Amino acid sequence: MQARLDVLDKDQFAVRLWRGDPGLWTADPDVGAGIRGALGWLHVVEKMEEKLDDLTRFVADARNAGFRHVVHMGMGGSSLAPLVFQRTFPQTAGGLPVTVLDTTDPATILAVEHSVPLAQTLFIVASKSGTTAEPAAFGEYFYAKLRALKGDRAGENFLAITDPATPLVDEGKRRGYRRVFLNFADIGGRYSALSYFGLVPAAFWGVDVAGVLARALHMAHACGSGVPVKDNPGVTLGAVMGELARQGRDKVTFLVAQPIAALGMWLEQLIAESTGKAGTGLLPVADEPLGDPSVYGEDRLFIHLRYGPVEDTALERGVEALRRAGHPVVTIRVDDLLDLGQEFFRWEIATATAGAILGINPFDQPNVQESKDNTDRLLADVRAKGRLPEDMPALIEGTLSFFGDGIEENASGTLAGFLAQGWPGSYVALMAYLTEGPATDQALRSIRLRLRNGTRLATTLGYGPRFLHSTGQYHKGGPATGLFLQLTADDAVDASLPESPYTFGTFRRAQALGDLQALRKHGRRVIRIHLGRFVREGLRDLKSAVIGAIEGAAP
Repeated sequence: MQARLDVLDKDQFAVRLWRGDPGLWTADPDVGAGIRGALGWLHVVEKMEEKLDDLTRFVADARNAGFRHVVHMGMGGSSLAPLVFQRTFPQTAGGLPVTVLDTTDPATILAVEHSVPLAQTLFIVASKSGTTAEPAAFGEYFYAKLRALKGDRAGENFLAITDPATPLVDEGKRRGYRRVFLNFADIGGRYSALSYFGLVPAAFWGVDVAGVLARALHMAHACGSGVPVKDNPGVTLGAVMGELARQGRDKVTFLVAQPIAALGMWLEQLIAESTGKAGTGLLPVADEPLGDPSVYGEDRLFIHLRYGPVEDTALERGVEALRRAGHPVVTIRVDDLLDLGQEFFRWEIATATAGAILGINPFDQPNVQESKDNTDRLLADVRAKGRLPEDMPALIEGTLSFFGDGIEENASGTLAGFLAQGWPGSYVALMAYLTEGPATDQALRSIRLRLRNGTRLATTLGYGPRFLHSTGQYHKGGPATGLFLQLTADDAVDASLPESPYTFGTFRRAQALGDLQALRKHGRRVIRIHLGRFVREGLRDLKSAVIGAIEGAAP
């Protein structure tokens, strides 16, 4: 680590970073031009401070106009920071309830529709490119609902956040949206937490946006170009991640205090999508239950995010046990909720630094488009033929249907053979195209725990299609060390897309099949497991099969 810090100091890393030197990441002039156009996040705090009065007035005007709820509709970088704000900060007396919609799951979409007062709800369509399929579909769905209620005045219930000159800008003008916030074109989606994408919904929720920006500016100064590397919190953290990854500890495992637990989702996307490419990268492991040191391999780096004063909690004791066992642990103290502003900035600097050490461009996402293209092709089949192409299951056992290669005579044997393909340094990814909810969360968490403890492999869990804009890049562009379990189910309810020949349920199935095709194209080890119509029973049977697989493989 000391050698790495010395190299960064010698190379004037911080000076060149703030100067926008693409040579930190590439020698290719074409790639370098793209990097130069993606570093606006370094200066966004000052720019957003200048916009605070306007943002405050807009929120007050919307509240005075009679709006009583906000639905923020986005994916990936345009939705995860709003989710963190909404799940972390309490709603203030002056704030409005905010619902974040970032799934094509029809049950969730219908639940949002039925839980908000449509005529008094402000819908935010958030997309950097203005063409992201999911928020475009959400926008069409709810615009049709408002048209039925308000006719030509439906646009008054909508605002957009997008880059200049996108199709969403034109849509906002054509439909008379209440406002179109033009974000800064030189900021990529996953680096946009401190821009309009994160701060507009935060302001509606009642977050002290000025306080968040003040803390972020404090961190920006601490990471400034004139600060020696050893004293630079962002660069030093990035050096830890990048150097330890080169030594084989590439599973960045977050142990986060409960009040700020939602931060893990945002960190997951930032790190996975930024570094998972060219066969390398850092795998962020968020929300994995804390275990005994014996259940972890030698591929872990633990990041302990402590909240408030030190207490002798189970988390603190578990972290200390990891230290005593010889695992590397970085502890970061978050004093209060406003400190999330400084953490957004610290981790952006750290991720850019780790990317330089790993020799990759942390500002592109070359493999994300593959799954999108596959989805588009599958939906074209629906338009032409009226249905999605479906493989026949290789095994049906109870509620479970298995699709893929290497299928054995029963579910436990199939999973045992699949998991046997792992080796130290592999990981198991649960990719759940299911309706998110407490019962499903608990069942998946239990399965995840069994897999981690039984294999000593790192585990990740993502709901589809959210993870496609997060760890999906790492799955296909990172090292070929993943064991992928794709979980699908029949939709109990469905919702039609306006003026479209398919439903949201079909859209999501196409996304799942499109990602499955992309994983197979890259030679990844993947099994699709269909849970049938009754998800609770399907997850129960899957857990039994996992237990059987692990116990049968035990010596």
